[in-house]
Amino acid sequence: MSHYLTTIGLEIHLQLSTKTKAFCGCKNSFGGKPNTSVCPVCLGLPGSLPVLNSQYLSYAIKVALALSSNISDRMKFDRKNYFYPDLPKNYQISQYDMPLSLGGYVDIVRDDKPKRIGITRVHMEEDAGKLIHSKSRPSSYVDFNRTGTPLLEIVSEPDMSSPEEAYQYLIAVKSILKYLDVSDCNMEEGSLRCDANISIRPKGQKELGTKVELKNMNSFKGVRDALIYEEKRQARALLAGESIIQQTRLWNEQKQVSESMRTKEAAHDYRYFPDPDLLLFTIDAALVDEIRLTLPEMPEKKKERFIKDCGLSEYDASVLVSDRSMSNFFEFCMKLYPESKAIVNWLTGDILKHLNANNLEFSDAKLTPQHLVGMLKLIDNNTISGKIAKEVLSDMLLTGNSADDIIQDKGLIQISDEGAIEKLACEVVNENPKVADDYLSGKTNALGFLVGQLMKKSKGKANPQLANLAIKKRLDRKRA
Repeated sequence: MSHYLTTIGLEIHLQLSTKTKAFCGCKNSFGGKPNTSVCPVCLGLPGSLPVLNSQYLSYAIKVALALSSNISDRMKFDRKNYFYPDLPKNYQISQYDMPLSLGGYVDIVRDDKPKRIGITRVHMEEDAGKLIHSKSRPSSYVDFNRTGTPLLEIVSEPDMSSPEEAYQYLIAVKSILKYLDVSDCNMEEGSLRCDANISIRPKGQKELGTKVELKNMNSFKGVRDALIYEEKRQARALLAGESIIQQTRLWNEQKQVSESMRTKEAAHDYRYFPDPDLLLFTIDAALVDEIRLTLPEMPEKKKERFIKDCGLSEYDASVLVSDRSMSNFFEFCMKLYPESKAIVNWLTGDILKHLNANNLEFSDAKLTPQHLVGMLKLIDNNTISGKIAKEVLSDMLLTGNSADDIIQDKGLIQISDEGAIEKLACEVVNENPKVADDYLSGKTNALGFLVGQLMKKSKGKANPQLANLAIKKRLDRKRA
């Protein structure tokens, strides 16, 4: 890729967690029995008329404001016309030339430098249904439950110049959306979907290359992998003297390749025209101001506050604010135990490791701030060691029990009795005379082995500091 420049733009499709669908009263939920949450409006039956869901509009304005997008004074809905089996009306209610909002931005950090990614527009549209393909026979079925689900499309400017920047942008946008609590952002269930547009051009060329759209990516990693592959595919084609065709390609996760789906449509192919059943909307400025007051502290602002008020590093603060549940958890802990670094070390270390290994969100953790702080205080007063704390934390995350209960049940209280530890030290030195002699002859690393043997004898319960002192004391006696 050293000869080419990459340009990437992303289109994020967000399902909003309203109680009912965008233009009808059907329940808006995931996982119901196929074709049970439908009505004449979302099925497009003759004579049915759509009515805009007010909660949908409020959520949409909230997202646009959080992205620093400019809310339009007036907006309208258009019909996006195309034929597909999961689209019962043969058109999708969307927005074309008068969307909800224009402009905006999201800030990311790339190679330790800030970069601003522009937002082109945020517009409202209804979702289509879902095709279900049979594994046992060459048949497909249509589930219309998703038809009419309220969507927001967040269209970025083509400001990203690498797959990694696209990945960081997605993380930043998802973090903002989760803070707003307007969607669960679950990519596996289709609540958050992303299409990517990518082109490359020779260095020195101002005109952008031919754009290719990528679809069917079900994770942020999948988006990044697909962009990396497509970037290389286009470069190989240009080096071979071939032309890039404007088209839509599907990402094949199993084969890790993109495959041609269809020639890319332009806007005129959809024959947009104003929806005659939905009048032009005037967005009340007072409503916008009212919604603006409900916005929570956004991740970037919270990160700045954590760095300034809690003394956190840029990295630690970034990790914490990437998840609203985790940042709230941290702040609650700080009210009970004002040692920020200790809290952060456990949150970004063992706790995140456990959650990632079990494919859990932070909000799914059974751990409470009170229980984590209780464990930290037990470490401070030498009731348990750091090693025992790891074992205790593992149980806390699985059971939701407190550290005190787990320690009592498993007999994990740290041994701080100097007499008991000195007795173990004596046994260890006597059982390892050669290692003891090595230490006395100047091989100081032998001390670590002996302390390790003492900890092993105590099943990890001996106070590490007292164990170290006891071994040294015993060796000094042997030297004398």
